[in-house]
Amino acid sequence: MKNNEFDGRRLDHKTRQNIRIRAVKLVEQGQSPEQVVKALGFHRSCIYEWLAKYREGGEDALKTKPLSGRPNKLNAQQIKKIYDIVTSNNPLQLKFEFALWTRCMVQELIWCQFRVKLSLVSVGRLLSKLGLSPQKPLHRAYQQDAQRVQHWLDTEYPKIQALASKVGADIYFGDEASVRSDYHSGTTWALKGQTPVVKTTGARFSVNMISAISPRGLLRFMTIAGKLNAGTFIEFLKRLIHNAERPIFLIVDGHPTHKAGKVKSFIDETEGRLRLFILPPYSPELNPSELVWNNLKNHRIGRKMITGPNDLKQKIMSGLRSLQKVPAKIIGFFYEKHVRYTIAKMSGA
Repeated sequence: MKNNEFDGRRLDHKTRQNIRIRAVKLVEQGQSPEQVVKALGFHRSCIYEWLAKYREGGEDALKTKPLSGRPNKLNAQQIKKIYDIVTSNNPLQLKFEFALWTRCMVQELIWCQFRVKLSLVSVGRLLSKLGLSPQKPLHRAYQQDAQRVQHWLDTEYPKIQALASKVGADIYFGDEASVRSDYHSGTTWALKGQTPVVKTTGARFSVNMISAISPRGLLRFMTIAGKLNAGTFIEFLKRLIHNAERPIFLIVDGHPTHKAGKVKSFIDETEGRLRLFILPPYSPELNPSELVWNNLKNHRIGRKMITGPNDLKQKIMSGLRSLQKVPAKIIGFFYEKHVRYTIAKMSGA
């Protein structure tokens, strides 16, 4: 061992006891077990042994003289293997039929790997002690081409940024969406066992919309009568470039309407005032404009009572106009994890 390396084994018993307790607490807070134990100067296997003891006997089990009790059903090496599998694979890769790591799936995994039976409560407690928590997964289309997405991130978009900087253009991301009258989100407090009822219209109708946002905090939108077609898309493009002081680069998905001949002809007629770029297929997570709809549906429309088609449209317009008045909120969309690439170069990241 090098002289400047820290070795936790040289500490006295009391200090090592406190370190064990602190390490487990850090993992419970969400930190990586191996990063925690490495920072503390102990061997990587130690953290899983501590977690196993803590799961069975709490902090007392981590003290220098642990209390007696029933032996752990899983040892440190087995717990480490469970952690590695759950954090590095999905159940389908191990030939399970379900795609998510639920407590039942982890319970089955433990049985298949070690022939050890744990209750669902014990499985949940184990996962919690390992710093894992139940989370809603992001869905990706299986048709998505990972190499094409990476090429967009590494090559195509940086070229668009460079060209926009060269010609003094503003970059916008555009998208279409529909909001239904029966869409709702959020929860409400109520007495246990008595599901609350929110009165709303029993009719079903929807409003279609199109929007575009820029990293400068600008939002442009338009409601659509019926489905999106070349004519309505061109109308939106006309509004987008109206009175624009700089050229506009609009990035959208590969919807057939965006590639229509009429649309291409209109863009040619703008003589450079407008250029259209297409995102990789099946990659909505790359489009910051998706977050406009998430905000509108989940934090505005989805929490209100809708009485009719005009009421729905009015609430949508009001919600989008309110969002328009908060550029900082729109700018914040571009800092979300999966779309942060859109501002990486400008922010110097």
